Parts: sequence; C-alpha cells; structure tokens
Amino acid sequence: MQVTRRSLLLAAVAAGVPACTSSGVVAPAELVLATGPDGAVFREIGGALALALADQLPDTRVVARHTAASVENVRLLSEGWVHLGLSSLDPLFEALLSADDPAGISAVGRLYDSFLQVVVPADAPVRRIADLAGRRVSFGPVESGTEFTATRLLGLLGVGVDARRMAHAEAARQLAAGSIDALVALTGIPTPAITGLLGSLPIRLVDLPDEAVRLAEAYPGPYAPATIPATTYGALGPCRTFAVPNLLLARSALDASVVEVVTRTVFTESARIVAGHPEASRINVRTGIATGQVPLHRGAERWFRSVKR
Repeated sequence: MQVTRRSLLLAAVAAGVPACTSSGVVAPAELVLATGPDGAVFREIGGALALALADQLPDTRVVARHTAASVENVRLLSEGWVHLGLSSLDPLFEALLSADDPAGISAVGRLYDSFLQVVVPADAPVRRIADLAGRRVSFGPVESGTEFTATRLLGLLGVGVDARRMAHAEAARQLAAGSIDALVALTGIPTPAITGLLGSLPIRLVDLPDEAVRLAEAYPGPYAPATIPATTYGALGPCRTFAVPNLLLARSALDASVVEVVTRTVFTESARIVAGHPEASRINVRTGIATGQVPLHRGAERWFRSVKR
C-alpha cells in the first residue's frame, strides 16, 4: 500500500493508538481543536476550552490550533486534520447539509451567537452597507466565517468593495493607520480587536437594520436580527445587526467517550471557558442541543440524556 503525505498526517492527528483510561474514556494521545484568528473570540474561547479539556484528559495532549476560523475549521474536520472545531452555522448549511452524516462531522453543541460588526472611523461618510462601495474593507482571513458571510451579504446587496483578507487584529491596526476604510467581523462580542481600537481611534459601528431580513429571505436558517447592546463597547452605544449561532463540532469517528467528556466540560465549566466574554456566557444546556440540522455526536447525545434524568 502506498503511504501518502495525507495518510501520514492523518495518522499524526490520530496520534497513535487510543488509550483507555481508568474512567473508560478511549482518548487519543493528542486531541486537536481548531479555533480562530488573532483578535477573534473563537481563538480565546478555543484556547480556554483546550486548557479545561487538558485537565479532564490528563493523559492526552490537547492542542488549540490557530486557524482562519469557520470555513477552514469545517474543511480541517472534513479532511480529518483535527478532532474538534468551532464554526458559525451558515457555512455548515453550504458544506455539510447534503447528507445524513455530512463529511463525517457531528455537533457537540450550540455555544453562543456571533454578531456581524462593521467598524469604520467615527468621521467616515459610511452610514450603511451601500456606502462601502469601492472602499477598502477587511473581510477577515481567507476561509473565515467573516469572509463567507461578508461575501454573501455584499453579493446579495450588489455592493462591490476592495476586499482585503486579514485577521481581525491586523485589520484593527490597518484601520487605525488609515490603510483600510472598514473592518468587518463576524464574531462574539465584545470582539478583542474592536475593543483594542477604542483607546486609539474614534470609531463607529454601522447600523444594519434590514440585512438580517434580506439574508433570511435568500438563505433561510442561520440568520436572525439582533442588537449589539449599548454596554458592549461603552460610548459606541447599541447597534442593529444580525446574529449567527456558533457550534462546537467533532469528527463523527471520534470515540463517544471522549466527546461525552468534551460536552460535559463545555457545559459544566462554561464560566471558566467564557471568562471576559459576556455573550459567550449564554452557553447552557437548554440551548446546547439546538444545533439545527447538524446532528449531535453520539457522545454528546449521551451526555445530554444523562443530565435530563
């Protein structure tokens, strides 16, 4: 049999023969969690979750892999490069919902919502999405959920921009330097990259009162009108926009005993995992099973059933 680079890397992800611990958990030697880019909540939440899982799986090396976020994470999962990954729901509708077990991926649970945020300098003439036409706009990294949703939204509205691809932290630096005209971020709130701008550049959030309706009509399922609360960014005040649910995903082939531990950790140690992120504090068992058309992993199902007894 020919040994390919892909087969070798898949073996590396599996990290050898899984070991059965004294608690009956069949855990791999290494467990890889795909997170997100610099300046995004996915990276911070994913890193905190990895630390919590390391405590629960002491014989396993838990790795938080930095990525572009949703679209890349779904690809890495479907190709078998990682065991777990975070993703907003809208790319999943495109990539995963054509089969009963699409691409071998299942849901651990629903976590919290991401909000689309369009940030411009306070004195910019941009008051609505149409005003971005022809301007330099960060769409987030290549293969990010931000890139996916921003491309979809502006395409739907027929607004052409000079799209730039970069992490949110880099986009914030370029916005402050005047190298770009707007920063688009689909992520949890408060977003670290945006919070970091508050002390260095007067900024404003662009109000998006109608975009959720337009998206929901064109792409039913993942989009809902939402308001960024006035308390999120201090003096910026509230902002109308739309929200997209975020899921924690797992390879369907990952042993159910491991996913049961992952699910328990997410929903019983959420205060530790989401420290400093008010929106992510909405992680709870009641909404955790609301993963839409993405099926729950059998290990997650087992844990959710156990807490309902």
